[in-house]
Amino acid sequence: METFRRILATAVQGGASDIHLKIGTPIVFRINRKLVIVEGPMPTVEWMNTIIENILPRHLKQKIDHIHECDFSYFLPDVGRFRTNCFFQRGTPCLAMRFVKTQVPTFEELGLLPVLKQIAESPRGIVLLAGSTGCGKSTTLAAMVEHINANFRKHIITLEDPIEYVFEDNQSVIEQREVGLDTGSFEDGLKYVLRQDPDVIMIGEMRDATSFTAAMSAADTGHLVLSTIHTTNAAQSVGRILDFFKADERDQIRRQLAATMQAVVCQRMVPTIAGAMTPAQEIMINSGTVRKLIEENRLEKLPAAIETGGEEGMLNFNQSLFQLVKDGKVSQKEALAKATNAQALEMNFQGIFLTEGKRILG
Repeated sequence: METFRRILATAVQGGASDIHLKIGTPIVFRINRKLVIVEGPMPTVEWMNTIIENILPRHLKQKIDHIHECDFSYFLPDVGRFRTNCFFQRGTPCLAMRFVKTQVPTFEELGLLPVLKQIAESPRGIVLLAGSTGCGKSTTLAAMVEHINANFRKHIITLEDPIEYVFEDNQSVIEQREVGLDTGSFEDGLKYVLRQDPDVIMIGEMRDATSFTAAMSAADTGHLVLSTIHTTNAAQSVGRILDFFKADERDQIRRQLAATMQAVVCQRMVPTIAGAMTPAQEIMINSGTVRKLIEENRLEKLPAAIETGGEEGMLNFNQSLFQLVKDGKVSQKEALAKATNAQALEMNFQGIFLTEGKRILG
C-alpha cells in the first residue's frame, strides 16, 4: 500500500488529473489532458488485487465479483479524494482514478461566466450542465452548489454515484447521498427525496426517463434541480431528454420540460495561452422565445434563439470563444479547433459578423 500511496501523492504533486493502473504496463498519468508514462515498477496481479481489496468499499465487493466494474470514491489522508472506477480487461483488474480537489473552486477560479451565479440563484426549475466526459461538468455543478451554500439558507440534498466534492454546511444544510452506500439505487433515492424537505436537489447525472420524470416533478412543486447530461451543445439537450421517453410520451414531456427548465449550460475545455485549461460555455436560458420553440417542437431553431439571446444572458460557443480570444486567454488556433462553426468564427476574427439567428427566427 505504501507504493500505491506514493503513486497517488506523486500524481497530485505533479498536477495530474487522472491515474491509470493496468497490470503488466507502466503507470500512466494524465497531465494537461495528455497521457504521460511514469517510470517505476509495473503493477502485478498480486499487487493490484491487494490494492483493490484495501480500497474497494465493502458494499461493492459482491458487485465487482459479478459485474466486473464499479464506481466509488477513495480518500487518502494528506493526499486527497479520488473518483475511482474499477474494471476488468482481458480478465484482469484495472483502475482509473480521477483526482478531485478537496476545496470547491470558486466561479472566478474556474473562469465561469457571471450569469451562472444568477442561474444558481434560481428559486425553482431544472438547470442542466452539459458536455462530454472530462469537460468539467461536475466541478461547475459543485461551484454552483457551493455558491448557494455560501449565500442562502437552503436545504440541499445531493444524489451521487459516487460522491466527488465534499461540502460543509455554511449558510445551507447539505446532505450528500451516495448510491449503494446511502441509498440502494438512483430510483430509490429519487423516489424518496421529496419527502426529505429539500429546497435544492443535486442529481449527479440525468441517465434515464426515471431521472427526468423525478426532476420535472420536483421542479413542478417549486424545487431547484441541478444535474448533468452528456450532450455536445445546449440546444441538443432538449432532444436528448426526449429520446429517453417513448414516442407517444414525448409531446407531454416536451410541454412539461418547457414549463420547468430553467437553463442549460454546455462546456468545452480549451487550452489557454498560459498553458492551463479554461471552459468555453454555451448558455441557453428558458426565455419566452426558447419556451415557445420547445412547446411548438421547433427545436431546430433553438441555436438561433441562443445566438440572438445575449440580452437575456445567452451565448453560443462561437461567441464564448470569440470573447476568450478577445480577452487574451485563448489563441485563435485553439478557439477555431473548439468552435461549432469554425468558418463563421474565423470571419468574426476578421471583423465580419453575420447574424443568421434573427433571419431564422423571423
